[in-house]
Amino acid sequence: MKTTAFPMLCWLAIAVACAFVLSLSVGPGLIGLSGDAAARVLILREIRLPRALLGAAVGAALGLAGAALQGYLRNPLAEPGVIGVSGGAALGAVLAIHLGLAATLPAAIPLAGLLGAALATLLVVVLAGEGTGPVPLLLAGVAVSSLTSAAIALALTISGNPFAAAESVFWMMGSLADRSLPQAALAIPVIAAGMAMLFKLSRTLDALTLGEDAAQSLGIDLVIARRWLIAGVALSIGAATAVTGIIGFVGLVVPHLLRRHVGHAPGRLLLASALGGAALLLLADTLLRLVSPWLDIRIGVLTALLGAPFFTLLVVRMRQELAP
Repeated sequence: MKTTAFPMLCWLAIAVACAFVLSLSVGPGLIGLSGDAAARVLILREIRLPRALLGAAVGAALGLAGAALQGYLRNPLAEPGVIGVSGGAALGAVLAIHLGLAATLPAAIPLAGLLGAALATLLVVVLAGEGTGPVPLLLAGVAVSSLTSAAIALALTISGNPFAAAESVFWMMGSLADRSLPQAALAIPVIAAGMAMLFKLSRTLDALTLGEDAAQSLGIDLVIARRWLIAGVALSIGAATAVTGIIGFVGLVVPHLLRRHVGHAPGRLLLASALGGAALLLLADTLLRLVSPWLDIRIGVLTALLGAPFFTLLVVRMRQELAP
């Protein structure tokens, strides 16, 4: 790691720590200013701590997965949903809601989401095949994403329960609210396992900047690397989506904001994107709590509102660079 990136990583780590403390402190009934000690402890432990833990873990997973996918696919527009994992997790959760499993088993939605993510990943692997390079993987991911989106739309269309349909729609918008410590305990170890797999790709991503042939000449096994990538994204993003719903644009925006600060080196971008994603999602969720008395906005909607202008600027900049 170059020394020029180290100060930025320190600042990002400080930003995550400050955003985490802020997330624990902001909300109805400010900690230390209202209520007795028992009420404050209850609010902190049962409401704000799971929300802050999931915000940090999910944000880190989204940022890291986005950086890893952009580095492997060599596509600046790649993001965690590109290989169908988010759609599979969402489909599993929607089916759990519509089949009534969520009403009988509290953990039904995250478990169904994890199962859906696993099946979507398996389908992508089967469609893409082994040793076929990044393009078939990207196309297989797009195909599976389209399939899961169509299946979700079909489930919402034929649902005879309007309350289940409404709950599914709100769940897919993404939220950190009303999550519990057991849900965090279920998701965070899986997210951490997936992130550990993605961090192992640091040397591979740096080598791929020279091209696949050059990477193989440096001793990189691209088949093994793709397996690590798919497994890491499936575990981290599948578990995150299964608990919080779909939260978009974080994995797309954060790597672009930080890339130039690490010398455009994909390997060094991984840790920076994980920290940046955690800080961004924690701050966005804190902002939601400040405006919630006036507007009830889901965090997936907020990240899309924040990310869409950036995406537009990115497209305009790329068009200007490619113009003759």
